[in-house]
Amino acid sequence: MDLTKPSLMVKRPVTVKVIVTQQWKDQAQQQLQAQINQLDGQLQQIELQGQRMIAEVQKQGANPEEPAIAAQISTLQQQLGQRKNEVLERKNRTLQQLQQVQLLELEKEVAQGAIDSYCQIEQGDNLAKKMQVEILVRDGIVEEIRGEV
Repeated sequence: MDLTKPSLMVKRPVTVKVIVTQQWKDQAQQQLQAQINQLDGQLQQIELQGQRMIAEVQKQGANPEEPAIAAQISTLQQQLGQRKNEVLERKNRTLQQLQQVQLLELEKEVAQGAIDSYCQIEQGDNLAKKMQVEILVRDGIVEEIRGEV
């Protein structure tokens, strides 16, 4: 770094890539399966809550056919249906991710996310090169840092 040139510390995204190994695939599949199990639990909980709430509304009214009670039950069922659909959408996305992980070839590089890093830039630097940095990881160990550090 030349002290006579103006410089600036900037934050930049760093792409984290992993090399697909059997260990990584196993861990990713376990995490995704745990998420699926959690979403299944949420679906069961929504169903039970819905049954309790509808039963409570029915107890409050003398006649379940009464329009106000029927409307309240209908509204509850719509809300529960919407919550169930949201959870089902998340479950389907997670199932798709699980399927994608299962199909990945060993030793292939896959983007896993991004982290932030800081770098010093000064006049004359190629900003595009300074901003393009990747970390390559194999089973949790940094194997390579690509780009201008």
